[in-house]
Amino acid sequence: MSASSRTCRYLLYFANEHIEFKIAELKSLASLYNIKLDLHEACIDKKDPFLVVDLPSEDGAIQIMSRTLLVRSAYELWGQGKSHEEMYRNLAAFHTDRMAPYFSANTTFKIMVESFNKTITQKEKVQRIEELPQDILKFEGKVNLKNPVHIFTLMEYYGHVGTTPPDKPLAVYFGRWICDGQRDKISYFNLQKRHFIANTTMDPGLSLIMSNLARVKQNSLVFDPFVGTGSLLVSAAHHGAYIIGTDIDYLLLHAKSKPSRARQKKRASDESVQANFGQYRLESQYLDVLVADASCHKLWRPMIHFDAIITDPPYGIREGAKRVGKDAEDEEKSSLQDEFPKRIPRLRDYHLSDIFLDLLDFSAKHLQMHGRLVYWLPVDRLDYKEENLPSHPCLQLIANCEQVLNSKVSRRLITMEKVREFQENGGMTARVEVDHYQDATFRERYFRPTNLTNDEDN
Repeated sequence: MSASSRTCRYLLYFANEHIEFKIAELKSLASLYNIKLDLHEACIDKKDPFLVVDLPSEDGAIQIMSRTLLVRSAYELWGQGKSHEEMYRNLAAFHTDRMAPYFSANTTFKIMVESFNKTITQKEKVQRIEELPQDILKFEGKVNLKNPVHIFTLMEYYGHVGTTPPDKPLAVYFGRWICDGQRDKISYFNLQKRHFIANTTMDPGLSLIMSNLARVKQNSLVFDPFVGTGSLLVSAAHHGAYIIGTDIDYLLLHAKSKPSRARQKKRASDESVQANFGQYRLESQYLDVLVADASCHKLWRPMIHFDAIITDPPYGIREGAKRVGKDAEDEEKSSLQDEFPKRIPRLRDYHLSDIFLDLLDFSAKHLQMHGRLVYWLPVDRLDYKEENLPSHPCLQLIANCEQVLNSKVSRRLITMEKVREFQENGGMTARVEVDHYQDATFRERYFRPTNLTNDEDN
């Protein structure tokens, strides 16, 4: 596979899953590898699986594809158009010197035809190939359908999934296949095969996307203050990071909580966060997981700095948020905590707004400069506004992507980057302009009736 030293246009073919995060992930990976990326953002359609980008070299495309979870395949784009005829004209204008090496009689090739949002027959696919302009595509090599040296693909786009496809495609592309993305990792980290999981264990695809947004790389130090069963940190370790986490739930971290799998009555004796890393041969990346309160920042020495903080705080739906301390109404109550005050501290509710403000304060203080914080913010879709996002003088908002959960609520994947050094006495604290949870908790918002229709465009 040869790499061109000149800027070229590439076609990225995204999977039709978590497509709402595609631009944020792509920009983060380009930033991670210091690749100049031109997205032609004025033409971006969030639901369109095809995206045309300019990159300085094929090597840059290969680097991005070595990490992306959302891009199925990347192609060197030779021609595109709103019809086959327009695509042929643009194909004729493509650089002849770029085409020539792939026409050699000493190589093998095959041509594939793919369609999006419409099924076309094998007979129609053969017809599409036969109609390609042979005076432009001067292939002299042999066709090899099983193991060709070069693969070329004709792609037809018939609109968004769920829409009625038109008779003719809305867009047509022709390009040389370069490589595929990392979609196979979703199966590799499948939770059904995971040794230790809980009710809120993060989907492996989303975990890997968060690691990409955080620009986790080899030898990074990554922290999750609400670690749970460690799914986010498994993905970070897969990308070469050393990981550490905390969680206030002693029973969960020690695998003494109720099992999450159906028909499993008792957890196995070897279930643990560390066991998950052993399952994927990532033990060398595992530092430790501590039973600790995420709101108690003095646990960490001032000189400790993380390259990334990735986390999914509890929303109060399946798992409640807790912190150390006593509520006023509990002062008179006797409990196990009263009998063993030094071993089992009393826990009280941890307000969701406080969680995010504390998280931003901690990140501003303990992230390396240009380190990233990536976290989930649950919201009521009807009431959400930009003013609900927590902010901090040291942190810059990089991406804000919505994942719709149902007709009433969604959660937003927030990416922030540290752009200013923290000063202890500089009045640098997190704030939120409009508290999204002031009138009702997220649990109350989740279960309250609403007339909002299930329309993802709202």
